[in-house]
Amino acid sequence: MGLFDRFKKGLSKTRARISSGFRSALPFGRKIDDAVLEDLETTMLAADFGPGTVADLIDMVRSEWKKGRISETQEILECLRDHVIAKWPEDDRRIRFCDDGPTVVLVAGINGSGKTPSDAKLANYFTKQGKHVILGACDTYRAAAVEQLTEWSRRIGVQIVKHKQDADPGAVAYDACDAATARKADILLVDTAGRLHTQDHLMRELGKIQKVVSRKIPGAPHEVLLVLDATIGQNAIVQAKMFSEHVDVTGLVLAKLDGSAKGGAVIGIRDQMNVPVKFVGLGETPDDIAPFDPVEFTEALFSTED
Repeated sequence: MGLFDRFKKGLSKTRARISSGFRSALPFGRKIDDAVLEDLETTMLAADFGPGTVADLIDMVRSEWKKGRISETQEILECLRDHVIAKWPEDDRRIRFCDDGPTVVLVAGINGSGKTPSDAKLANYFTKQGKHVILGACDTYRAAAVEQLTEWSRRIGVQIVKHKQDADPGAVAYDACDAATARKADILLVDTAGRLHTQDHLMRELGKIQKVVSRKIPGAPHEVLLVLDATIGQNAIVQAKMFSEHVDVTGLVLAKLDGSAKGGAVIGIRDQMNVPVKFVGLGETPDDIAPFDPVEFTEALFSTED
């Protein structure tokens, strides 16, 4: 199955909500007018694009219409696609690999977001790209978190550095950095403890882990990926803003996109956070993760075909 088809399948719940709305709001050959734009606005709000993003998109379409660049409804979707694709330049979406030594990727997110499975899927993805990957099990507070990541590491065949439950996460990060350097790993994925964005003391600890790896490996962490649950839509933005106050988030992993009816929130998150989506989770197996492709995503999102 190609990436477009995977996106299309993953966005099926979102598309079920909005495709009929698009077909109703944008019947082929109808001249654009204010009523068309109002129907379009309603459809996008239903897909959880977010009021600010919807307002900007409607203003953009209205401007193109008033300038005479578009005149009929079938031209609107192409206009929207082009505008949304431009929000994600390729350079923003690339992983910033380190030229000398292991690339350290810190993975953060609250419990239940899909963080630990996303860690494993990322490890599997990079391994299949020919990278030597090591996992650092720094989520030592949640019961069975270390065991969960250990089982994932066994399934996908990657090495793991771990301590016992309730161990100091900073000590695990320290040892993981040592192991990644000694074993000449290409990538060290550091699974941090899941924490609520309202738990300030735990958020500060996340910053401490960042300092540990930066002392051990110059320039690290090279990426801080925040895993967000796509099913919560606009509420994910609140989480992202709180995490960004404590660590330098460089990219987002949207987990559970396959179960979301709020796929439009991907665009709203980009608008409000100015942080690129780098990966998306599209299922339950280790292979169900893909680099975010805005072209394939928007084609699937704005498709009016079943």
